[in-house]
Amino acid sequence: MKKILSVVLALCLVMALAAGAFADAAPKDGGSKLTFTTGGEAGTYFGFGGVLAQKVSEVTSTNVTAITSGGSKANIDALDMGDAQLGFSQSDVLSYAYAGVRSFEDLGAITNFSIVAPLYMEQVQIVTMNPDIKSVADLAGKSVSIGAAGSGVYFNAIDVLGAYGLTEEDISPTYQSFADSAEALQDGQIDAAFIVAGAPTTAVTSLATTKNVYLVSLDDEHIDALIAESPFYAKAVIPAATYNMPEDATTVAVSAVVIAADDVADVDVYNFLCGVFENLDAIAQVHDKANELSLEFASSFAGVPYHSGAVQYFADKGITVEGK
Repeated sequence: MKKILSVVLALCLVMALAAGAFADAAPKDGGSKLTFTTGGEAGTYFGFGGVLAQKVSEVTSTNVTAITSGGSKANIDALDMGDAQLGFSQSDVLSYAYAGVRSFEDLGAITNFSIVAPLYMEQVQIVTMNPDIKSVADLAGKSVSIGAAGSGVYFNAIDVLGAYGLTEEDISPTYQSFADSAEALQDGQIDAAFIVAGAPTTAVTSLATTKNVYLVSLDDEHIDALIAESPFYAKAVIPAATYNMPEDATTVAVSAVVIAADDVADVDVYNFLCGVFENLDAIAQVHDKANELSLEFASSFAGVPYHSGAVQYFADKGITVEGK
């Protein structure tokens, strides 16, 4: 009997701890107005970012306005210059900024921002309308959009091409936004385009309504080599139904992360997280991407510290994250 009682008490303790880890958090008073830079109108950052901003503004004292932008690097630059307080960034790009490498090499390390939360994975989508392009190797000699020069998409494209022994010189590159890439594909001006965003992506979905769209898959051998070289990546599968494709597409993904300038008030970062994670069901009714969010993933980032307001929020949920 004593043994059974001990087991019951232990289970109760575990349940109590679990309940505490996911206890409700309440928004704080004293919030201010924030500008949230997202991405282009045809990408997931802008569409989902607008939904998040609206919900946070509705349920907390913090008012968030989501605006279009040039994407990850532009958003980090905006935070650095004080033109915005929140922004989306790919996990690899923000890590490049902190280390002062790649597109940040000339500027030096930018470290005056911190993590609010990674939200979801965004896939490297190699989009084509030519069913004969079945492998990254088949892109050799083709006209391929690889994103704006120095952008996150650009470096993702360079990484993926490199894994297959190709360089920028082995293709005929163009440097276009998601929307421009989709239009160029539809008009037959390019053979393929790299689009890095959470699938389904507006630009690709719109293209798939009128044309047959194919995503070029990566094989496991090259995925493993890419991840070994750049651990920011993870293997990902895009279901065929996403764009009415004949089969699933295997690729790699990076995480979409909300970042904040270090001088943003703790109450505002706390309210952003509270507005999002305490209202996931309501947000999911407006945007499906909310179904991919979780506290576990949001608190899992390593390598760049969390904002102190985020540290407070996750602590109230029973989760410890590393701050500055």
